[in-house]
Amino acid sequence: MKIIALQEPITASIDKISSDKSISHRCAIFSLLSDQKSVIKNYLKAEDTLNTLKIIEKLGAIVEYDDDFIAITPPKEIIEPNCVLECGNSGTTMRILMGFLASIDGFFVLSGDKYLNSRPMKRVGAPLSEVGAKIYGRNDGNLAPLCIKGTKLDYFKFDSKIASAQVKTALILAGLNSNGCEISEPELSRDHSEKMLISMGADISINGLNIDVKPISKPLKPLNINVANDPSSAFYFALIAAIIPNSHIILKNVILNKTRTMAYDVLRQMGVYVKFIKKESSYDDIGDIEIKYSQLNGISVSQNTSWLIDEAPALAIAFACANGKSTLRNAAELRVKECDRIAVMVDGLKTCGIDAKEFDDGFEIVGGVPNAAIIEPSGDHRIAMSFAILGLKCGMIIENSECINTSFPSFSQILRDIGVKVED
Repeated sequence: MKIIALQEPITASIDKISSDKSISHRCAIFSLLSDQKSVIKNYLKAEDTLNTLKIIEKLGAIVEYDDDFIAITPPKEIIEPNCVLECGNSGTTMRILMGFLASIDGFFVLSGDKYLNSRPMKRVGAPLSEVGAKIYGRNDGNLAPLCIKGTKLDYFKFDSKIASAQVKTALILAGLNSNGCEISEPELSRDHSEKMLISMGADISINGLNIDVKPISKPLKPLNINVANDPSSAFYFALIAAIIPNSHIILKNVILNKTRTMAYDVLRQMGVYVKFIKKESSYDDIGDIEIKYSQLNGISVSQNTSWLIDEAPALAIAFACANGKSTLRNAAELRVKECDRIAVMVDGLKTCGIDAKEFDDGFEIVGGVPNAAIIEPSGDHRIAMSFAILGLKCGMIIENSECINTSFPSFSQILRDIGVKVED
């Protein structure tokens, strides 16, 4: 992918943003907890989320595909598949399924592509093993392929030392399918799972950072949901308005959950005009986000960083275009995503002539004038898209940019639609 630098500001209202990836994954997996057909409109049809659908089909679900929706009929009982369950590049798929399958009678094998199979899975596997799950894999269970010998677990309590929606969701599913559980976390991580499961009828109570999960006594209600646009995907276009002078962008029909919009709050704190316009509240708050250009100023971010893991690469681009020095700390989770996002972002920014350095748990970036460069995103869709946006200021070549298809296959087309010159 080659990005040509912009000569004019961008003014646009964008509604065809990628559907929310986190919600789409959960819709597919949570549908297995019902005994009735679920209907999901606007399901994200990207490589990662389609792999999740293929897996639930191998577990016995019937998936009907339509242009506007998918319908999922769950099996009466989960099938023990005679093949490997291929997760592709999706860590969310693998980690959430670890919790779900750990509490289902049967033998299951989870694997992925070369990038996913090099990512640490013990962060989910260790908590599950601690409460009785049987999970095995390479590197003492830390690397896929993973083998899971599922069985109903005893009631358990778990005090998580990290704020991770994937860890929390895996434990909730293990408790729901077994004899219940109590979970706590050090700070609130994304809470889509709790909200969706409660809306389906799960007996889950929340008291601050503590979650009490009662076992399922009867199948949950099916999902009937219209998946809104992904705020993490939309953020790349917010970034355009933040770094290209005189730009003005409105993002339509976006999830406004506070655990998903902190990156926009960071832009606001850096000086950009950001307005949330709530339109509805169903399984979550949904509405529009308006962003207008203003000169960015440096900032230090260290709180609620679990809410920023997906947007951190794009925020690094904002830091690179700001006046002064910016830092992100308490974000060691970035080291275990699709790639080591701290190392890859810092190296990429240095290639673009930006002063940047690593910390164990984040990075420091001094704003400057970027130069055109050739970027290798290490198989990480968010790295690729972030440097593509920086290319609007200076031009950029993104090698192996097909990784963007894992979450946002229409990214390049939307850029073209709003006036960006993109060469494949």
